[in-house]
Amino acid sequence: MTTQRTFSQEDKEYEALYAGRASFDGVAPGEVLIPWDIGEPQRAVVDLARAGGFSGRVLDVGCGLGENAILLAAQGYEVTGVDGSPSAVEEAARRAAAHGARVRFLTADATELDGVGGDFDTALDSGLYHCLNDEQRSAYAAALHRVCRPGAVLHLFCFAESMPSGTPIVAEALVSEANLHANLGRHWEIQDITEAVFATTFTREILAKLGTAGAPDTGARPGPDAIQVDERGRVLTPMSHVRARRR
Repeated sequence: MTTQRTFSQEDKEYEALYAGRASFDGVAPGEVLIPWDIGEPQRAVVDLARAGGFSGRVLDVGCGLGENAILLAAQGYEVTGVDGSPSAVEEAARRAAAHGARVRFLTADATELDGVGGDFDTALDSGLYHCLNDEQRSAYAAALHRVCRPGAVLHLFCFAESMPSGTPIVAEALVSEANLHANLGRHWEIQDITEAVFATTFTREILAKLGTAGAPDTGARPGPDAIQVDERGRVLTPMSHVRARRR
């Protein structure tokens, strides 16, 4: 079994992770741990939908296992979910069918979005941007611009710089406001960047095991005491929520 320790641009075996061929050091053999697969849509996305943040045709780019796309489809939106992992797309389609939700799921490169169609009114990025390097981020912003209609709204959630130490997330995956403006600004007018949190399948106990397994130093950040958990003991990660409009 191949292993990975961190979310880093150099070690993104997402297809292997979704297919069960990769895991994290410190995780028991045969145990599947996909940190962002909490089995339900992220609360931040639920709240955004309740607040009327989506309209028309919706593109969920980097949809993963489809929980956010399923939520939006159940609310009556025409949703297309796109991910680079065939295994993720297959499982997302299975989950959608189990929920009776109609979602169009496609396997595609987010930096190109070929074959995805066009004229989307809203785009959702729930944790994809921080997985890309700068060259990919720039291409991704352009691809999103191409498939969205003029005036379309983008909701982008990415790792915030306030991420506490003790999580297996390397500093290079944390995103500054300057980086967002540099890579999105040519194609998207950023309207605001606010704070949000995402739940993970990590617990403090799992993080302790990962640390024992030798997860690398993650740089100068708030200390481990800053790690927050929800009522179910799931570690919460600070995120930036970017609202932008297509130029």
